Amino acid sequence: MTKMILITGSTDGIGLLTASKLLELGHKVIVHGRNPSKLEQVKLQLSDKFGKPVLGYNADLSSIGETMRLADQVSMLHGELDVLINNAGIYSGGDTTTVDGLDVRFAVNTVAPYILTERLQPIMNPGCRVINLSSAAQAPVDLAALNGERALSAGEAYAQSKLALTMWTRAIAPEHEQQSHMLVSVNPGSLLGSKMVKENFGIAGGDMNVGADILVKAATSEEFASAHGLYFDNDSGRFANAHPDSLSDDKCNAVVAAIESIIQRH
Repeated sequence: MTKMILITGSTDGIGLLTASKLLELGHKVIVHGRNPSKLEQVKLQLSDKFGKPVLGYNADLSSIGETMRLADQVSMLHGELDVLINNAGIYSGGDTTTVDGLDVRFAVNTVAPYILTERLQPIMNPGCRVINLSSAAQAPVDLAALNGERALSAGEAYAQSKLALTMWTRAIAPEHEQQSHMLVSVNPGSLLGSKMVKENFGIAGGDMNVGADILVKAATSEEFASAHGLYFDNDSGRFANAHPDSLSDDKCNAVVAAIESIIQRH
């Protein structure tokens, strides 16, 4: 069955590779990127390769307003969605404070996926899957840092943002399950050869197919059909427990409340 799939951060790395694999399987893929010219190049590249138009949208996910605009564009122009892969992520960058006063890691890695998941919910078909890109790097979430009230190092902010993502995935999964939507967080594999790994760790990294293949599996296989709120660790190749904080209802709900407060302020 052909699926309509939106992949954020899909103009390079694991996102682009995943888009290519899903298009090859015959699915419809909507790509997204922050750089307009790069996005156009990728749309043309994929359209030529697979012989069919590939649509894509430009948005800076560090901006709450642009993230909302992306969700509204997809809703208006497509009207239905079978898979959302929240792949876009950031480890370091020039200006680490966003236009909304947040740490850019929390904005892109935690808040933007939450906004897209909730704002796209009305067009999600029964059985829709939301796949959130987590990481083996996880650290207890400082709510003040999430709120933009305390600065962290790049590594700290990244690890906390990924745990926060994993925590809200678990917290809101039951609500989405009632709508026949499945939410799962996935560590695609540690230190794969993405631009992020090369730029921040100075190494070539592992085979990105490892990450892309598990995302394709999460999007299409029966193994993930009932993975509501779970965490899949591709380093061990199985569903596993994430950081202990992700198993605390109180802590997970506190992260959700903080994100909701951030969105309401903007």
